[in-house]
Amino acid sequence: MSRLDQLRNSLPPWWNRATAGVVIAFAIIFPLLFGQSSSFLDATTTALAYVVMALGLNIVVGFAGLLDLGYVAFFAFGAYTVGWFASSFYFKAHVHSFWLSAVAAHGPGIHLNFILLVIVAMVICAIAGVLIGLPTLRLRGDYIAIVTLGFGEIIRVFATNGDGIHIFGGTLTAGRQGIPVVDQPRPLPFIDSFNSLNLRPWYWTALVMVFIVLFCNVRLRDSRLGRAWIAIREDEVAAASMGVPLVRTKLLAYATGAAFGGMAGVFLGSYLTTVNSDQFQFGFSIFVLAMIILGGLGSIWGVVVGAMLLSYINKYFIPDVFDKVANSLHLGFQPSDLSFGIFGFLLVIIMLLRPEGLLPERRRQMELKEGVGADEALALEVSA
Repeated sequence: MSRLDQLRNSLPPWWNRATAGVVIAFAIIFPLLFGQSSSFLDATTTALAYVVMALGLNIVVGFAGLLDLGYVAFFAFGAYTVGWFASSFYFKAHVHSFWLSAVAAHGPGIHLNFILLVIVAMVICAIAGVLIGLPTLRLRGDYIAIVTLGFGEIIRVFATNGDGIHIFGGTLTAGRQGIPVVDQPRPLPFIDSFNSLNLRPWYWTALVMVFIVLFCNVRLRDSRLGRAWIAIREDEVAAASMGVPLVRTKLLAYATGAAFGGMAGVFLGSYLTTVNSDQFQFGFSIFVLAMIILGGLGSIWGVVVGAMLLSYINKYFIPDVFDKVANSLHLGFQPSDLSFGIFGFLLVIIMLLRPEGLLPERRRQMELKEGVGADEALALEVSA
């Protein structure tokens, strides 16, 4: 038993709940420590949205072991849900729902409130996840990655060239021009109005989404469905022989992960105030996947740490801190131009020093120890 495990066992039983309470309380008051339009608060809000997306992908990759390289497609579906149903993009339509601002209530187009948008996006993405998952049911390993990569690129091409596809008196997308001026969410209970000069409402909304997705992840991991996902990840043939329905279980993983990705896409579409096809590049899928690898495949809290860390590096440290240092030293280049190289360097270091991730899942950590196999790791976990 390692020193870390001994320390965990020596802690009182109430320690975990007390720690969780302190962390939640600090997360709630966190934006009050910064200005309303602080760049660090902006980076944190974006990081929370990425946490939601990474937790969704972790269900597919970390729990079920299905390598998905086209996860950006669900970000696109969620963001375009905002563009379609919360703007004047389809100006010939006049559909309005309750809880809207006076400006949106009298403007052309379709204007649904934020909560309805989240529900609609999750349904759309869940259906899309099932459709994307169907061709991969008989595939394994790298072949799943190739197929999902292809679907992600298909969605990106449709987003880029959708301005030439006419539907419902308009076009499918606005292409590279984008859909600007999407509706801002109406004030929610205990949250002020949303605008670009006050980021605190955006932060608290993203934080609530993180809490909801964390609760769902924990409950799913400990459920019968979660154990079925882990069984498929460890040995698909053995799982099938033990009565696990492979088709239904895999499709539920794709649908659940896609729904959470759509939820984050709705938030980011509203937060960025525009939906542009250039946002849905293949590199974004790799970026979210890197969060999971950095934190630890299948580890819920590891994914949270990995997503926050990479988001801060990408959104705050590289453009705000590293670029200023480079300018002061007259290096002649901007670190922001090398962002993917920095991410790659971090992943290489993590794989060499801690291949199981920063906060690994206990079973995976035991599996990666020399001389401990998957069956022995499961027996050790049960006995512990």
